[in-house]
Amino acid sequence: MANRSLGPGLVRFGAALMKFSAAPGWASSILVLVLVIVVSLGVLGAWFGYSTVATWDTSVPLFGDRLTMTGIGELQWHIFALLIMLSAAYATTADRHVRVDVFSSSFSPRTRIIIDMVGDIVLLVPFFALLFWFSWSFAANAYQFGEQSNSGGLIDRYLVKAVLPIGSLLMLGAGIGRIVRNAGLLLSGPDAIATVATSTHQELT
Repeated sequence: MANRSLGPGLVRFGAALMKFSAAPGWASSILVLVLVIVVSLGVLGAWFGYSTVATWDTSVPLFGDRLTMTGIGELQWHIFALLIMLSAAYATTADRHVRVDVFSSSFSPRTRIIIDMVGDIVLLVPFFALLFWFSWSFAANAYQFGEQSNSGGLIDRYLVKAVLPIGSLLMLGAGIGRIVRNAGLLLSGPDAIATVATSTHQELT
């Protein structure tokens, strides 16, 4: 009986942590439109033979005092890195990540939850904990040495490198939240498992 009363609390806490971790990924969907605009500008600039798109007097983060065609090209993969690292936690939390569906579709909801827990504990959490640990110094070194483009493009390379530890932290939150939620579901019984199996994505959107 004590386990049954503990279960719903774990489910609520885990779901809240998952939703918090997924929020930046949901918000980053606007970056798809930004990426389309930047790519279009790059194509038009190359078509008309521009090398420098704009200049200004005051240096601003990431761009410096000018925007060149090289900078536009680099900005594209900066935005793409943001999309991947921020949306990964959302995809995981909303259960939109890649699965081997030929197998998972034949499993019961309880079996899928157990497999998710094992995968999260053994693979997801250790991997992103290590990635966070090493990418933190990766970004810090870029900041310390003032790393920037060698081709007259963007400056402040640490900004895009900082996306690695931030994205890793979001994935850790999503993974730990899912572990806690799934533990609560297993304690709560089959009715709770069946309910969450059909409503997870709706709760996040």
